[in-house]
Amino acid sequence: MSDKRNPQRSTVIGVDVGGTFTDLFILDEVSGDVRIVKVPSTRGEEARGFMNGIARSGGGANEIATIVHGTTVGTNALLERKVARTGIITTRGFRDVLEMRRRDRPATWGLRGSFTPVVPREWRLEVDERVLADGTLHTPVDLAQVRAQARALLAAGCEAVCVFFLHAYANPVNEQAAVAAVRELWPNPHVTAAAEVLPEIREFERCSTATLNAALQPVVGSYLARLDADLRGQGFAGELLIVQSNGGVMSRQTACDVPVRTALSGPAAGVIACAAIARSAGFPDVITGDMGGTSFDVSLVAGGEAALAAQTAIEFGMVVRSPMIQIETIGAGGGSIASVDASGMLQVGPESAGSQPGPACYGRGNTRPTVTDANVFLGRIAADRPLGGGLLQALDAQAAAQAIDVHVARPLGLSVEAAAEAILTVANAKMAGAIRVASIERGHDPRQFAYMPFGGGGALHVCAMMREVGVTTGLIPRYPGVTSALGCVMADMRHDAVQTLNQGLKELDLAQLQQRLSALAQQCQQRLDSAGVRFESVEEIVVLDMLYAGQTHTLSVRIDPAQLTRERIQQAFEASYQQAFGRVLSGLVIRVLNLRYARLGIRPKFNLQVLAPQGAGSTQPLGTQRVYHQGRWWEAQRLDRLALPVGAVVAGPAILEQPDTTVWLEPGFEARVDDFGNLRVTRQEMAA
Repeated sequence: MSDKRNPQRSTVIGVDVGGTFTDLFILDEVSGDVRIVKVPSTRGEEARGFMNGIARSGGGANEIATIVHGTTVGTNALLERKVARTGIITTRGFRDVLEMRRRDRPATWGLRGSFTPVVPREWRLEVDERVLADGTLHTPVDLAQVRAQARALLAAGCEAVCVFFLHAYANPVNEQAAVAAVRELWPNPHVTAAAEVLPEIREFERCSTATLNAALQPVVGSYLARLDADLRGQGFAGELLIVQSNGGVMSRQTACDVPVRTALSGPAAGVIACAAIARSAGFPDVITGDMGGTSFDVSLVAGGEAALAAQTAIEFGMVVRSPMIQIETIGAGGGSIASVDASGMLQVGPESAGSQPGPACYGRGNTRPTVTDANVFLGRIAADRPLGGGLLQALDAQAAAQAIDVHVARPLGLSVEAAAEAILTVANAKMAGAIRVASIERGHDPRQFAYMPFGGGGALHVCAMMREVGVTTGLIPRYPGVTSALGCVMADMRHDAVQTLNQGLKELDLAQLQQRLSALAQQCQQRLDSAGVRFESVEEIVVLDMLYAGQTHTLSVRIDPAQLTRERIQQAFEASYQQAFGRVLSGLVIRVLNLRYARLGIRPKFNLQVLAPQGAGSTQPLGTQRVYHQGRWWEAQRLDRLALPVGAVVAGPAILEQPDTTVWLEPGFEARVDDFGNLRVTRQEMAA
C-alpha cells in the first residue's frame, strides 16, 4: 500500500470520523508497528477533528504514504437534510417520480403519514423528450427548454442539478445532450446525469439515487477539498482514499463525483475489518455489532464474506441503489436517552445526547439519563478513568445517578439500581432484536455464528448479547473502539458498474453481453488507474440480476466471466434459485435484467498477528470495582486488557480496560486471549 512513487513513505493511516470520536489506526508497513489515536470529533467541522488526529499520529505528514478515510459527512447531511439546494430537469410528465416513490408509507399499518422529498416540486422542472424502453429515440430533447429550465433553477438559488430522463439507461443520447447544455451555463461542476450514476431500469430508484448524489456533491466535495488542502499544507504528498458503502475504497475525485457511494462508509469499514479478523481467528461466520454513541449497527458475515445489498434507504423515501454492505441500524448507542413515556413504558432511544452535551455523567449540562450513565452508575465503566482522546479526565457517577433517579426510577417506582439495570435490559433487548433481523429473518441461525462486538460501547454488552441471542462464542477484537479505522487500512479498492439488459435468456445476445462486460471492465479499470496506489493484483466479479418472466424481484447470480454461455448462465441461475427458494420453476421463461460488474484492486495485506500482545505481559489486577448485576452488587477485578499475554484466561465478573473501550465480563463467563490478541468469550461451563 506504500506510495509507488515514493517508497520511502511507509505509514498508512485509517481514519474513521464518528459522532463522538475520530479514530485513527496507524500502520508502518516497513516495521509493522501499530498505534491507535482517539480524539474528540468536531461536529460540523469534521475536518478539524480529522487534522487533530493526524497531528497526534506521531510522525510528520510528509511520512504518510496513504490516508484512507471513512466519512459520515454524506450520511449526516442526508439524515439532517443539510444538503445543497438542488433542482431536477426531467422528462415531461415525470416531475413527481421522486415524491410518488413506490407508493409506500412511513408506517405500514398507520392511517396517517407524511413525506417531504429532498427536492420540492417547484424545483422539479420538465422538458420535452422521450426515449422508449427499447432504446428507440422517439422525441429528441428540446435544448432550448433545457437551458431555460436550468436558468430558472439558478434564479431559484439551486447550487446543484440532476438531469433525469426516462429510459436513459437504454439510450442516454437525450440525457447526455441535455447535461452538456446545462454544463455550458452552470457556474459549478455540480451537474449529475442520472444514467451515469445508475444506468439501470426502474425510474424511482434511479431518480432518487442520482438526486441524492447531486444534493451531496457540494457538501462532500467542499469537505474533501478542505481536508485535502489542510493535509497538503502540512506536507502530505500521498494519496487520500475514501471508503465506499460497499466496503471498498475509491479516490478522492471519485468520491467528489459520486458522493452517494460514501453513505454508511464508516460502519462498512468496520465490517470489513471484522470479517478479516474473524477469518484469521478461525471464525468464517460472525455477526458484527457496532455500538457507538448514537446507533447500533449489525451486519452478518457468512463464509468469510460480508453480505451486500443492492440498495438501501437512508431514511424513509431516500433510497440509494448502489452496492452496500447489509447493515441493520437502530438508535441504541451509548448516548441513547432513556425516558418513561405517557403510557408508563420505559423507552431507550432513538434520541441521543451525542457528544455535545453528551451523557449526564459528562457533566456538560445534560440531565437526562443515557445507556452510558447506566453503565457508569452500575460500575461497569470506572468513573475515575479518563474518557478516550482526552475528552474528559473523569466521569460524574453522581450526576448519572441523579438523572436516572429523576427520569426513570421515581416515575417507575424503582430503586436507582433497578432503574439503571432496566435501562440496560431495554437497550439489550433492542440490540438483540436487530441481530435477529440480520440473521433469523434472512434464513440464518445466529447460534451457528460467533458474535463480534466493536465500537466504543460494544464490548460492554457482549455477554448480554450472547445470552439474549444464544450465541456460544463472543470474539472481541484487539482494538474494538477503532475497528472501523482498522477496516479503512485493510479495505481493497473497488469500483462497481451496472448496465440494464432486460432480455430473455434465449434471446440474449452473448456477443453483445461480452462487449458490454468489456466496456464496464475498462470503465472500472480507469478508476483504479486514477487512484495512484499500488495493487498486488486485480480481481473481477460478474453478476447477473435474473428472474422468471412475470416476477418483480430479481436474484443476483454470480457468473464466471470465462464461461458466458447460455447453458452455464441457466445452470447458475437455477442453482441459486434452488438454494434461495428450495425449488426451480421448470418451463418458465428466464429473463436477464441487469449486468453488474465489480473490479477490485487488491491492496497489500499486513499480518494481523502484529496486533497480538508482545512479551510476557501481565495478569496482575489493577484493583477491584463494585458492579451491580442481576439484582445484586459484585466485586469485579479490574485488568489492563492490552497487558494480558496470549493464552491468559480471565473469569467474570471482571472489567477489562483499554484506551478505546471497556469490556464487561459477566459472572459465569470467561475470556481467553488468542494468538491475534482477540478475546474469545464463552460461558464458563461451556469453556470447561
